[in-house]
Amino acid sequence: MRIQDKYKAKTKPSSAGSGGGGGGGNTNPTPAMLSSTTSPVVSIHTCVESGDLTGVQRLLTQNPSSLNQRSIFLIQTPLHLAAGHNKIDIMKYLLEWRGSVKVELEANNVYGETPLHEAAKNGFNDAVATLLQHGANIEARTKNSMTPLHLAVGYALTSGNNSVVKTLYEYNADFSAEDDEGMIPFNYLPSGVENDELMLLCQIVEEPRDYEEGGMKGKMDEFNFELSKIVGLDELKAQLRKWAKGMLLDEKRRAMGVDLGPRKAPHMAFLGNPGTGKTTVARILGKLLCSLGVLSSDKVTEVQRSDLVGEFLGQTGPKTRTKIEEAMGGILFVDEAYRLTPTDSGNSIEYGVEALEEIMSVLEDGDLLVIFAGYTEPMRRVFSSNAGFCRRVTHFFQFDDFSCRELAEMLMIKMSKRDERSRLFGFRLGSCCGVEAVASVIERKTSEKMRSRMNGGLVDHMLNNARESLDSRLSFEAKGDELLTIRLGDLKAGLDQLVRRLNLDEVKFD
Repeated sequence: MRIQDKYKAKTKPSSAGSGGGGGGGNTNPTPAMLSSTTSPVVSIHTCVESGDLTGVQRLLTQNPSSLNQRSIFLIQTPLHLAAGHNKIDIMKYLLEWRGSVKVELEANNVYGETPLHEAAKNGFNDAVATLLQHGANIEARTKNSMTPLHLAVGYALTSGNNSVVKTLYEYNADFSAEDDEGMIPFNYLPSGVENDELMLLCQIVEEPRDYEEGGMKGKMDEFNFELSKIVGLDELKAQLRKWAKGMLLDEKRRAMGVDLGPRKAPHMAFLGNPGTGKTTVARILGKLLCSLGVLSSDKVTEVQRSDLVGEFLGQTGPKTRTKIEEAMGGILFVDEAYRLTPTDSGNSIEYGVEALEEIMSVLEDGDLLVIFAGYTEPMRRVFSSNAGFCRRVTHFFQFDDFSCRELAEMLMIKMSKRDERSRLFGFRLGSCCGVEAVASVIERKTSEKMRSRMNGGLVDHMLNNARESLDSRLSFEAKGDELLTIRLGDLKAGLDQLVRRLNLDEVKFD
């Protein structure tokens, strides 16, 4: 059966190029735009299909919840339609919308297709690239388990245009992914197909498949599973998946006899505010690199300036070397690395530089991966303070702040875990504590500045304070579930207590 017969395109834009202009981006609508005479009954889906960016801006400004509104029959979001009609300017506007509601990048329509599937099956390479750049899951599955690559191959067969297939290849799409009939994308290529470029791509990806196919795929699946446990950070996850898949494919290439040189630890910089998951990601990377033999251990040794820098001359070198030796075989995670660089004031400036230079001197030694972490802007001082930094540290990952909804989802996950070591073990949330309700409480009770400084840490404080609120609220006559149920009012009180403790958000969190 041909892939075209099995999976015909469900939507066909009237013009492949319409609306495909460059980046309108997240342009704020002007008052003139908002006073458009467009009829109020026009839906956001109609505006997207017609390429009416001004109409989309107006409708979203009036009703932000329409960002992910579903169409009646195909259950498509505006992003589905923008991707399926190659409306690049509208896509960017939706993807970069800065309201409290975030675009659903992995939303499924009635066929289980994500926006990336829509763009791939219609051959819109710019739309595909835009979605991938914003963190779309390249291995997303439809209801019949087809990936975007399956659909891109189908489009290439009918049109002769292989651009989407090549883009997915460059982003390390899984060419061995099977649909519900056990068919990988290139299994659908008929014999004698007149598409030399497509056949060449087929040969390139087929050659290394004999080596430990299940093992490599299993490692990637495990890596993806660990990443999936982290709330938010979609763009970061996409970058990490791309990087990890490249590492795994290099192992296949080595098995084929390709000389890629000795394995080297990929030293990294993690940029972002506290509480955004940097240490968690470091532990996930440690497991992957250990399984590949790049590192001999998956341990992560966390250090800060105080762990490395001595009080007096001659103490810093030995102190730093001790921590390096402790971390050997695994990951040395240098938190707040910018504190090792010179500043305009403060004592022992040269001691921090000495510690940094000591670490830099072992980056070529092999069995050690160093991750430098810290706030984005201060970390720039680290990059410029050492001439060899950017040459030795080759991977930079940005950890964005969590939205109110993501913090609410994080709270739900923490409450659902059965960790006997937790103060909240055995406790549960009341029926009114849904994700939307909790997100609304967080947004009302905290400032953006406070959330940015704390991120995931805010959730821990909120829950601990909420339990204290529960204890204060209950009488000794309380029984059963009442003793263990945290209500929405407790969460509100917990946040109020936190804000008071922080003196109305003026305390700086490091």
